[in-house]
Amino acid sequence: MRNCTEQRKTKETDIAVSLSLDGGAVSVSTGIGFFDHMLNAFAVHGGFGLQIEARGDLFVDCHHTVEDVGIVLGKVFARALGDKSGIARYGSFSIPMDEALAFASVDISGRPFLVFHADFRQERVGDFDTCMVEEFMRAFAMNAGITLHLRVEYGMNSHHEIEALFKALAHALRVAAAQTESGVLSTKGSL
Repeated sequence: MRNCTEQRKTKETDIAVSLSLDGGAVSVSTGIGFFDHMLNAFAVHGGFGLQIEARGDLFVDCHHTVEDVGIVLGKVFARALGDKSGIARYGSFSIPMDEALAFASVDISGRPFLVFHADFRQERVGDFDTCMVEEFMRAFAMNAGITLHLRVEYGMNSHHEIEALFKALAHALRVAAAQTESGVLSTKGSL
């Protein structure tokens, strides 16, 4: 199974996402250049096949588009994992990017939670508001049903800090979603 496609259309956005946890083509178009760059990095570093086509009310700002992409991407990630049997479940990773260092830790638990520690010096990177990183990560974690801890350890350049976060998340998810020989990794027998 490990793949899923979903579309979500509201008065603010129209978003289609296809995800394959086991690789494939990558194509991202949201109308927000830096966000496209981050989602491409997420797919490449996670080893995911990912197609995202998003249209949103960018004349307002990037908020609705970024958050709604997080919602849909989270939903397809959860659905692609099915009952979560036969995966490693946990993953953690640190990524250095020039002067910045970021950390991500994931539990594919079915219990959504986000801990986010990052203070960005710059308010924007291109047409992307840096405050939207946390909004995207929250939308993704809540809809994917994962516990997600993210932290920028240090850095000076918001582009580097954010890119390190997206890449750390991708690598942590790759580890957590890796197929194993076991059933569901839980003393309860289900997640």
